[in-house]
Amino acid sequence: MTLTVWVDDWQMQCCGEDFAPGDVVSWQLLEADPEEYADVVGGDLAAGIDFHEEHHGEGEGAPTALEVLTINEVHCRFEVPAGSAERVQHPVPGSAVLVPVEEADGWAQERPGVRFAGYLVTARRVSEEP
Repeated sequence: MTLTVWVDDWQMQCCGEDFAPGDVVSWQLLEADPEEYADVVGGDLAAGIDFHEEHHGEGEGAPTALEVLTINEVHCRFEVPAGSAERVQHPVPGSAVLVPVEEADGWAQERPGVRFAGYLVTARRVSEEP
C-alpha cells in the first residue's frame, strides 16, 4: 500500500535531510487534514494526502520507516486575498504546478509566477529503520 505525504518547504529548509526515490527515510507522520492543503494543491489532490511529515516536536509516537517512491515539487501562486485587511499572502486555489523531481533538498528552481511550497511524496511503509 502506498501513502502520500506532504513535506513542507520550510521543514526541509530548516533541518530536513535530502531524500530521493529509492531512499528509506524515517519520518514522524501526522494525519493530514485535506482542507489544509486544498488551496495549495487543489481539492482532488488534497483529498489523497494521507500524512504530513513533522520534525519539530508536534505529535507522538515513533518515526515511520518509508521507502520513497516518487517526489513532486509543488509550486503555486500566493496573493493577499481580495478585501483582506491584513497583508498576509495565501495560496491561490487552482494555481498549483507539480514538477516531478529526482531529489528533494528543500530548495527548488524558481518558476515564473509561482512559489515553491513543498513536496508531495509517494512512499510505502517498510519494516526496517534506515
